Amino acid sequence: MSPKVYIVGAGPGRADLLTLRAARILSQADVVFYDRLVSTEVLELVNSSADRVYIGKEEGEQEATQARILDLLETAAVSNDVIVRLKGGDPFVFGRGGEEWAHLAERGIPVEIVPGVSSSLSVPALAGIPATFRGVSSGFAVVTGHLRDGFRETWQAYAKVETLVVLMGVRNRESIAQALIDAGRPAREPACFIENGTTARERITVTTLGAIAKGRTSVESPAVLVIGEVVRLRDLLAGGGRADQPDTGKPDYGAEETHARPNHE
Repeated sequence: MSPKVYIVGAGPGRADLLTLRAARILSQADVVFYDRLVSTEVLELVNSSADRVYIGKEEGEQEATQARILDLLETAAVSNDVIVRLKGGDPFVFGRGGEEWAHLAERGIPVEIVPGVSSSLSVPALAGIPATFRGVSSGFAVVTGHLRDGFRETWQAYAKVETLVVLMGVRNRESIAQALIDAGRPAREPACFIENGTTARERITVTTLGAIAKGRTSVESPAVLVIGEVVRLRDLLAGGGRADQPDTGKPDYGAEETHARPNHE
């Protein structure tokens, strides 16, 4: 059997949200290189005789760590048949899966992509927040929350999108919210942070852009941020509310709701 690297999406957290293909590959793995966002529950599905190598990136070491990851994958392909690069969510949604695929392909190493359920849509959905909803939102964008050149211009471009889903945006949340307000979005627009989505440690904070911009939200990474009127639908879809309830225009500022999500749900 010739060596092959499988770049596998681990989904949003819960093992029962993993694809069948991903679970099968994990059970056959010789070595698994996994990220910080891969849950213990998913790792339990890995072949018991496989080597497990943690390669989570620490803040400030992104590029150096990425180079090391590529070296490790190349080296593993010399002495193993089934090499798994396991990434949280989907490997092609801000996961640098495409870069790793290109690097390995250039060196003649066979690669197979195993898509995963992205946290960008699944985490809000399971929290009762759809990305689109007739009469409320006809489109959405998934955006990285990292600061970079042209940061304000980037958010100005997204300001017209009805639903915004921000990944990796906890650290820069105040700057993001203020940039959107400056670009014309209302400060009272509802927003929601979902920390550790789909897991027993899930924590949901319903708030507004204005509250975020003023530093009134206490949130820890990893978290998905959803901005838009679809957040109001959470009361209907997750809480048994009514779609025809009047909009008071007064969403809670920094109101928090904490709950555990049983594994069998």
